[in-house]
Amino acid sequence: MRQKIFTLLLISAIGLVSCRKDKIELDIKQYDDAQIQAYISSHGITGMQKDTSKQDSSGIYYQLLLPGKVVPPATTLQQLDYPDKVSFVFTLRSVDGQYISADTIQNRMEDYLGHLTSNAMPYGLEMAIRNIVKYKGASARLLIPSHLAYGVSGYGLGSSSNANTKIAGNQCLDYYVHVIDSYKDYDQQLIQSRVSDISTYTKVESDAKPGYFYYYKIQTPGTGTDKIGPNSTITCTYTGELLNGSVFDGSYNGTNIATQSISTLISGVSEVLQKVAVAGTKFEMILPSDLAYGNTTAGSIPTNSVLKFSYEVLTVTQ
Repeated sequence: MRQKIFTLLLISAIGLVSCRKDKIELDIKQYDDAQIQAYISSHGITGMQKDTSKQDSSGIYYQLLLPGKVVPPATTLQQLDYPDKVSFVFTLRSVDGQYISADTIQNRMEDYLGHLTSNAMPYGLEMAIRNIVKYKGASARLLIPSHLAYGVSGYGLGSSSNANTKIAGNQCLDYYVHVIDSYKDYDQQLIQSRVSDISTYTKVESDAKPGYFYYYKIQTPGTGTDKIGPNSTITCTYTGELLNGSVFDGSYNGTNIATQSISTLISGVSEVLQKVAVAGTKFEMILPSDLAYGNTTAGSIPTNSVLKFSYEVLTVTQ
């Protein structure tokens, strides 16, 4: 129903702008503005402002949701600029409702602000983070006009009529963006909000990285007598997943057996195995991103991802 209302409002808005005495048809900026205003009206969106950070308005509409934070060692807010490295999570939908990507577990980016377009991000988003969001720790809702997004060609694969495969041409975009000031804090908030039974886990401060906390839950206590050490080798079954349940490694999920050298594992997995497991132990662990792959990507694992592993240790050898 909302999509029909939006379409009717857009047609009306275009008609009002087009029916000028000089009969000049809409240029792309006018078309985008009509599209965004119709979208705001049809969805009952309030609190939006039009960006006037430049003398000639960019055409971006925005609503600041959270202010920025002072990030040590700075003592005052430091405005982001194009040479600065930024890390953020986001959601995205096209105003026609055909493309929706609403999971901040998957939607993550870290790079220099001036390089975002090299990562297939629209120029309007890069511009908005610099001129509107401005600071680490800030978040905003942004309506990006199509001429600052993916233009007439759109973006993605497949037909534009297939949801979540392609952003159609000349589509304005609705973004939620949160620029991370500290993954140390953000990861803990994420774990608490996304793991419904987190109260059943034991929270432990990392020995290797003080100030960072992991979680574990023993499902079956082990009966082995050999402790796992930094030079041990184990056989095990395990599954790795993101906090949205997306499995990135299910190759050893109970049918296939893996052999792992503790010294080759990511720091968090290595530490937890040595801390809580012997042969026969079956347990789960949740690792903040700094005890996992940090700001690198690994296969289908997005940058700065919290990871959950389910392990059953079968044998331990020194």
